[in-house]
Amino acid sequence: MLNRILAAALALSLAPAPLLAQEPPPVAPRGVVAPDQNLPPYIKKLTSFGERAEFSLDSKKVLFVAKTFGDVLEYDIASGQIRNLTSHFPNYGFTRALYLANGHILLAGPTEYDLKDPAKARANCWMFVLDPASGKPPMPLNMKAAEGPVPSRTRLHIAWSQRAAAFPGEMAPGSSRMLEADIVYDNGVPRLANQRTIITSAELPFKATLEPQNFMPGNENQLTFSMYDYNQTDAFGIDLTTKTLTNYSNAPVVYDEPEGIFPDGKFTTVESDHHNPAGTGFDRADIYKLSLDGKSTMTRLTCFANVPTYRASNPVISDDGRYMAFQMGRSGVAAGTGWGIFLYDLQAAGPSPKC
Repeated sequence: MLNRILAAALALSLAPAPLLAQEPPPVAPRGVVAPDQNLPPYIKKLTSFGERAEFSLDSKKVLFVAKTFGDVLEYDIASGQIRNLTSHFPNYGFTRALYLANGHILLAGPTEYDLKDPAKARANCWMFVLDPASGKPPMPLNMKAAEGPVPSRTRLHIAWSQRAAAFPGEMAPGSSRMLEADIVYDNGVPRLANQRTIITSAELPFKATLEPQNFMPGNENQLTFSMYDYNQTDAFGIDLTTKTLTNYSNAPVVYDEPEGIFPDGKFTTVESDHHNPAGTGFDRADIYKLSLDGKSTMTRLTCFANVPTYRASNPVISDDGRYMAFQMGRSGVAAGTGWGIFLYDLQAAGPSPKC
């Protein structure tokens, strides 16, 4: 085990940063004001670059990735200062960065990278744990994760998904699965323990791709997740003991992808095209607030998609319930690609913000 850990750490530490050029940002049509230049008073633009925001446990900082396969940065809300957390070691860049309950950071990124095939690197991301105070490279967990892993905010426990593309010969083509495990430390070295499979796509009565999103605050035996390719995409929940599934959005022909959850556990934010259910999914999505009481009540929070080529995506809610962070996106590019991090004051916006 130690040899595998050291080998993975060495592979990451020797890696040169990829020179992947990002797609150009969205551009408003002639005579139309871009949404980031016409913000309501309750939305503040923090950066002109970046994606995949995440609040610190004390709600005072925002973690984000500079770009897909980029460095991990931390924005201090009070001072506006930005700190690069991954510039002290060579790497291939990262696709996700999330705070663990002990203040360490869970990273997802590739250990090899082909400029001619970046999609392969995105499909083969591994998880690492970074102690930002140590000055050392992150330590590998020796586990692949498809897209974003999900850490608990209160204990050292994570959920993640895996897809067949990363496990040829092991998983059936087109299949996916969700897993969970504890993170434990042996002499300061993190590893996964008590790992188990939550559910596989083969257990579903319909075709879908699984991706976990959030543990339910106050009841971490419940997990929200995306049911991709079912009803476009629906926001689901699963009981981790009984495997009972709940469809929270239940909106056929509408794209509803859960991304962040409110600290009272009564609502989640979703990327949705309820305003224009044309079958284009996340490509023209905006951010909505979805009730988790079974009524599927939706409230639109952002209006970026009212301007052609723009969208708002990847929302997260601060643990104090005061703020939402999200990113500006563009239609026609890979999901999750962002051009700036924004801070949304939920109290100032009120219960029914208007476009």
